[in-house]
Amino acid sequence: MRSYERPAKLTELAFIAIGSNIDPEVNLPRAVEQLRQLGKLQRVSQVYQTPPIGGRDQPDFLNAAVLIEVERSAEALRSDLRRIEDDLGRIRTTDKYAPRTIDLDLVLFGSQIVSGPGHTVPDPEITRRAHLAVPLADLAPDFTHPETSEPLRVIAERLRSGSNLRARPDVTVKLRALQETPGGSN
Repeated sequence: MRSYERPAKLTELAFIAIGSNIDPEVNLPRAVEQLRQLGKLQRVSQVYQTPPIGGRDQPDFLNAAVLIEVERSAEALRSDLRRIEDDLGRIRTTDKYAPRTIDLDLVLFGSQIVSGPGHTVPDPEITRRAHLAVPLADLAPDFTHPETSEPLRVIAERLRSGSNLRARPDVTVKLRALQETPGGSN
């Protein structure tokens, strides 16, 4: 009788954009703590403060990105992200720019191009929004965008000059401390 080995689980690098403008100093660390449960946390970007899109009368956002090695599909990961948003009190409205406790978006999934109902990976906003491109470049500056073939650092450099990004080292320290804490791999 021949013995069969169980195939190794396939992993993928998931780049997740995180943002908040309701108690972000509390909600961003809480989100990273829950994201650690989804796989092996590789890196956390710097945190950046940005005004809300469209000059709306609401608090500024704090934005960052997280790189996690996962053993699940993009669709399963998106479902996990929605669950975490719900756990952290995210209330969805028809206004996609409304204030929020947390926003978790799968913006890159390795070099895969994934299309599903209401979502595309890579996120098309990466090449248009500094608050996405700059934190992603912090994580992996030489990672090549699957559609444009540009390194993330090149996209970030192009968008950074005209942006209102302001580094928030006080919050970055909190998030990176979670990166260095043991645990969080599945």
